[in-house]
Amino acid sequence: MTAKRVLVARSGGVDSSVVAALLVEQGYEVIGCTMQVWDYSQSNCEIEEGNGTCCSSIDVDDARAVADHLQIPFYVLNCEEKFQEFVIDDFVDSYLHGKTPIPCVNCNTYLKFDHLLRKSKKLNGDYLATCHYAKVVWKNDKPTIMTSEDGWKDQTYFLFTLAPELLSRIMFPIGEWEKPKVREYAESIGLPVARKKDSTGICFIGKKGYKGFIEEHVEASQFRPGLLREWSTGKILGHHNGIHNFTYGQRKALGVPSKVPLYVVKIDSDNHTVWLGGERDLYQSEFRFKAENWLDEFHADEVLRVKIRFQHQGAEARIVKENDEVYRVNFLEPQRAITPGQAAVIYRDKQLVGGGWIQ
Repeated sequence: MTAKRVLVARSGGVDSSVVAALLVEQGYEVIGCTMQVWDYSQSNCEIEEGNGTCCSSIDVDDARAVADHLQIPFYVLNCEEKFQEFVIDDFVDSYLHGKTPIPCVNCNTYLKFDHLLRKSKKLNGDYLATCHYAKVVWKNDKPTIMTSEDGWKDQTYFLFTLAPELLSRIMFPIGEWEKPKVREYAESIGLPVARKKDSTGICFIGKKGYKGFIEEHVEASQFRPGLLREWSTGKILGHHNGIHNFTYGQRKALGVPSKVPLYVVKIDSDNHTVWLGGERDLYQSEFRFKAENWLDEFHADEVLRVKIRFQHQGAEARIVKENDEVYRVNFLEPQRAITPGQAAVIYRDKQLVGGGWIQ
C-alpha cells in the first residue's frame, strides 16, 4: 500500500518536531509546514536564541533544521493577511469592547484547521497533524475529541470550534504522551530542538504587553475615558483612560487607592464604565454563552464539567438551551471571574462536548 501522506504543522518547537519524527517512524509520508503569521519587527519583540515565541524567524529556522534532520520536505506559508484579519483585528476589537479574547482559538479555527487543511488537500494529503495535547477517539463509529494524557498540558480547551466532519482528517500524535516523555524521545533520536524551551504567552504581543500592543495598533481617538465605580454603591471612585486597560478579576493597576483589595467586577463598554468590587463580588452561579460548535448531544438534566478559562479546572454545571444560539450555564457552585470574550468549554468526563463564547 502507498504510505499515507501527512501535512505536519511545524512551529519549530520540540512538540511539533516530535510529531513529525513519530509519523516518519510509523511509515507515513511526512511534509513539514510552518505558517508565517506575523512580522515580528512590528512588535519590537526581542527573541533569544532557542526560546522563540512560536513561528518567529528563529523558530522557522529550527523547524527547517529538524526537517533536514528527518529528511522530509519543508515549506513556509505566508499567512500574515489571514492572521491579521481573523486573529489580530479580533483581538484588538475585543479589548476595545470590554472583552478578554483568546487569539489561539481563532488561530486554530481559521488558520491551522482551515488554511492548513486546504493546503493538505492541494498536496494530496490524507491527514493534517498538529502538536496539540489532545486525542481523537472513535466512539460509536464517530470521531470525537478527548483530553490528553498530560492533564497539565491538555489543550482541548482551544479545540471546541472543530467541526465533527474535520476530525477524521486530523491527527494529534502526542496526545497519548506526557511532556517529559516527549523531551526524552526528542533527545533519544537527536532532534536539534530537544532541549529548546517552550514558547509562552501570545506569539505576537512582544515585550510591551497587551496594553502597549493595542495602543500601537489603534488610533488614540478610539480610546474613550470613563468612570471607575464601586459595585455595591455606584459611588465614583476615579477615572480611567480606556477600558482596554482592564479585564475581569484584575486587581493591580486599577488607579484607585483603597484600604481593601478591589477587583474588576464588570466592564460596561457602552458607557465606558469599569465596576470595582470585593473578592466576593467576583463569584457567579450562572452565565450565558453563544454556542459555537457541538461535538456531541447532551440532555438538560445532565451534570457536565464546564471550563471558563484555559487554566480553570472546570466545575460541575447543567446547561439550559434558551434559543438556537444562546445557552445558560448553571453552576452547582459559584465560580470566580466569569469573563466575556473567554470560552465556555463543556466536557463529559474526558470527552469534549462543545463550547461557545461567554456573553
